[in-house]
Amino acid sequence: MRSDFRTDINGLRAYAVLAVMLFHFEVRGFSGGFIGVDIFFVISGYLMTRIIIEKLDNLGKTSWAWLLNFYLSRARRIIPALLVLCLILGVIGWFSLPRGDYKQLGTHALYALAFLSNVKFWSESGYFDAVSHDKWLLHTWSLSVEWQFYLVFPVILMIVWHRFPGRKAAIVALTIGIALSVSLSIGLTPLYPTAAFYFLPTRAWELFAGGLVYLGTSHWRPNDTAARTLEGIGFALIIWAMGMLSDETPWPGISALIPVLGAVLVLVAARQKSGWTRARSIQALGTWSYSVYLWHWPLAVMLVYLEIADRALLIVAAIALSILLGWLSYKFIEVPARRKLSQVTPIRATFGLAGLVFLVAISAFSVQLTEGFSKRLSPAVERIASEAGNFNKRRAECHGSGGYDFNRCIYGGPNISAILVGDSHAAAVATAVQEALPGAHHGVLTFTYTSCPTIFGIQKRGRPDLKCAEFNNWVMQEIAELPMEVPLIIVNRTSANVFGSNRPDVAGFGKPSSYFSEPVENPTEPFKEEFSRRLAESVCRIAETRPVYLVRPIPEMPVDVPKVAARKQLLGEPIGISVPIADYHARHSFVWRAQDEAREACGVGILNPLAWLCDDTRCDGLREKRPLYYDSHHLSEYGNKYLVPMFREAL
Repeated sequence: MRSDFRTDINGLRAYAVLAVMLFHFEVRGFSGGFIGVDIFFVISGYLMTRIIIEKLDNLGKTSWAWLLNFYLSRARRIIPALLVLCLILGVIGWFSLPRGDYKQLGTHALYALAFLSNVKFWSESGYFDAVSHDKWLLHTWSLSVEWQFYLVFPVILMIVWHRFPGRKAAIVALTIGIALSVSLSIGLTPLYPTAAFYFLPTRAWELFAGGLVYLGTSHWRPNDTAARTLEGIGFALIIWAMGMLSDETPWPGISALIPVLGAVLVLVAARQKSGWTRARSIQALGTWSYSVYLWHWPLAVMLVYLEIADRALLIVAAIALSILLGWLSYKFIEVPARRKLSQVTPIRATFGLAGLVFLVAISAFSVQLTEGFSKRLSPAVERIASEAGNFNKRRAECHGSGGYDFNRCIYGGPNISAILVGDSHAAAVATAVQEALPGAHHGVLTFTYTSCPTIFGIQKRGRPDLKCAEFNNWVMQEIAELPMEVPLIIVNRTSANVFGSNRPDVAGFGKPSSYFSEPVENPTEPFKEEFSRRLAESVCRIAETRPVYLVRPIPEMPVDVPKVAARKQLLGEPIGISVPIADYHARHSFVWRAQDEAREACGVGILNPLAWLCDDTRCDGLREKRPLYYDSHHLSEYGNKYLVPMFREAL
């Protein structure tokens, strides 16, 4: 064993990876297990600072050649096991993933290999969202953050050391870095939670904290009594965070101080024969922790994919398999790769690694380029899965996605015969409204903006980037010059604004996504009364200028219809997906009453999609074994055509 080997650090790694595993496998009592990643960041910051500062201490400065060797040493540590994971997932996916899922895997593999997956996942959704369980490489976001840290951190320390030689200046620099990064993290987490979660600037303080521990304790150690106390407090904070925090906790933000402080205290204690960390099993898990981390998440995704994630024995088996695969990866990939790459010249090692990355990246790119390779699976599976991409082809051009991205588009001919206003549900039915027009020379003018209902003065909770009030005012200005006889159709996912997502496994379930004066955590009666009143006032204001039709809420499915149906078809299971009509009314009855009040107040028309999408008992997610939706609640270009007769009532 190396003389500088720290059993406390290795043991802390074991606790970190165990916490993350238990969280991802949804083991009760570990709702805050995601803090394991934060502990990894603290450890990494400590070790990287030690490597860099010891080099600066010995040489007084570091050369660019040393810096390249530093990067190469990190690459030897991280890349080989990651490459094998991507390659094996690609092979398994060839035989088991529909085109959309396989294309997504190829795309994510590319970003993972470029160490930019944190940026990619930020652009797609939040870490705790249900759709994240469809992403086999989601966990590589933390590797990307660490790699980005490796790129910039040694350069920063070299510059500081060159200008102000000595450890004191490095301590000052890290302290300033912590203050800035913590402030940014606390400030951005409530406003832009996904960006705060994934990006290095809001995570850097956790790595800097580890570095500061090294600089502050390299020539000082607490006595045995103090060390025991510090270690005990540190592990108490970590265990408390594992059990008491949850995916509802804004993260990282101020709450992340708890596990980070816990990890810092354990590192400061530096106890090498501690009962917390010296057990052989703990040391073994710490040694294999990187590979265990790599393999556990795909196994968690597999359980969700097979819809068996709630079976206790299978969860235990998956955890055990994660550890076994981690050991195999460590023994046969990590160690041999590091040994062999260390035995050749840095140039040969660099080109060797780069060549392997290139080969795997080319394979991943071909998966993305070919849209997941058609004709791998049965035509029935591919037909179902392809509906995920069967959405409005002018969506990017015509649908506003945030900020002041306000767009107007004409579908059909130049003779404007209808106006369509609303959120993404309106964008999803634009071509159905077009088809309902009396002729090719007629057109529908659309104004759609993501997540924003057609209610004046409304704001989005947690989404300051969405300018809903400004968008609705802009629409009124735009339609003012159109003839008064041109009817206006309003389509919104209205219920989500009051009750949040319809899916318990999606972030925001049960929480209103909109507000007027102050955000509310629950759909209280005063909030619902104000919402209903403002909806009627807004609709009646528009109805003063032209005929207005309100569309009843589109049925929302409990799962992503194309993905789940394609998987069921692949596994030979029944593919039926639906929602009981009673559940539909339980969710949407409030909105129906609000729309009825608007009808009574100013005579607006009501269009009911249930007559075309539901029967007396259920609303179906598929017709003739083809999805009506391209996800869980947006009608596809196939599904929206069932509403053409409904829109003809208005046109």
